[in-house]
Amino acid sequence: MKEKIRIGCGAGFSGDRIEPALILTEKGSLDYLVLECLAERTIALAQKRKLQNPEFGYDVLLEKRLKDLLPLLLQYKTRLVTNMGAANPIAGAKRIIELAKSQNLSIKVAAVFGDDVLEFISGEENSLENIRPVQSEGKLLSANAYLGVEAILPALASDADIIITGRVADPSLFLAPMIYEFGWELDQFELLGKGTVLGHLLECAGQLTGGYFADPVSKPIPGLDQLGHPFVDVFPDGRGIISKVEGTGGVISQRIAKEQLLYEVLDPHHYITPDVVADFSTVQFEEIAFDQLQVTGGGGIERPEKYKVSVGYEAGFKGEGEISYAGSHAVERARLAGEIIEKRIKGLGPNLRVDLIGFNSLHPNDLSKNSNPYEVRLRVAGMCKTLEQAQLIGEEVEALYTNGPAGGGGARKMVTQVVGVVSTLLDRNQVKPDFQLLST
Repeated sequence: MKEKIRIGCGAGFSGDRIEPALILTEKGSLDYLVLECLAERTIALAQKRKLQNPEFGYDVLLEKRLKDLLPLLLQYKTRLVTNMGAANPIAGAKRIIELAKSQNLSIKVAAVFGDDVLEFISGEENSLENIRPVQSEGKLLSANAYLGVEAILPALASDADIIITGRVADPSLFLAPMIYEFGWELDQFELLGKGTVLGHLLECAGQLTGGYFADPVSKPIPGLDQLGHPFVDVFPDGRGIISKVEGTGGVISQRIAKEQLLYEVLDPHHYITPDVVADFSTVQFEEIAFDQLQVTGGGGIERPEKYKVSVGYEAGFKGEGEISYAGSHAVERARLAGEIIEKRIKGLGPNLRVDLIGFNSLHPNDLSKNSNPYEVRLRVAGMCKTLEQAQLIGEEVEALYTNGPAGGGGARKMVTQVVGVVSTLLDRNQVKPDFQLLST
């Protein structure tokens, strides 16, 4: 058993920056690098791309992100664990092999699959969001179970350099290497809970070094333009020490970690993952040195009997239109423009939302009534059943140019086909994860 392992997080979402992963791999002395690039929205979009072309469906930045990373991973003997396989991990693995061959690199890639469970979803299952059958939302396009460490561990045992998965719970990407290296048992829920704490802290990358924490007035963070991403030294007892590469921007601190610990957490006593129901309530932080934070505590109880499943469905079309107003009475003119659009489209199908960006788009009118901005931007958007209805929204906004009110400019319009997402539950015994090993 190793005395410790070091895991870095080089990406916290699909569109994250690329250079932090390169810096971590080159200068971070990592055993493992995790690229966490998948969310409900991104897997729905990936399923949409796969429907258009069965050879696609992996993360759109996979090639760009790994082109320069592959030689560094091999040079520094760092294993990569990532969910960039999205809706098509086997196709993603094949693309990585092609990239490696183009650089004359020898590499092994394990593609973890089995999260696609659409064939097991009848549509009668209730969604967790509104307790209605999922099929009532629209035609079902996809269903992906949130797999856990059990799906990743066999791939780690294959000695693959890269493990690429589809839908896996975010903390599981970090927890699996801990279990594999330290020999933890899958029923040691206290240890699995501690490891899940560390995975949850790291999974959003730059959030843990101050990115989402930063406020230039009340919570200043230095070097945000060169924000470093975090790594953690994990010990066999589940304790962790979080840090970042020296010289990179950002800060490692208790205040930041406390915010991140509660990020997307409804009940800190019962944080449900496929591996364990973790308890965050006993977690303790200690700043033991500059940019070094020790994490202790936490725990867990037995894992849930069912997997959470993200279900994608056809949600129609979103139409949008925007136009700006500035100067005297900008708010009044923009509000009038919105009323005009509502009157002209009312009854034709779209369910409209009208916002004055800079005035009431984030908070309701009663919170903005005392403000008098010099400029605002009108945004009209609506969910529609047909493409024609969605197009009408932008067309009517554009027509405000000459049809008033005065002074509108910078109009734009857009239509997007929407894939909606709801969640449901599925018995574990219906899900059979597996992996395929590819090599150059």
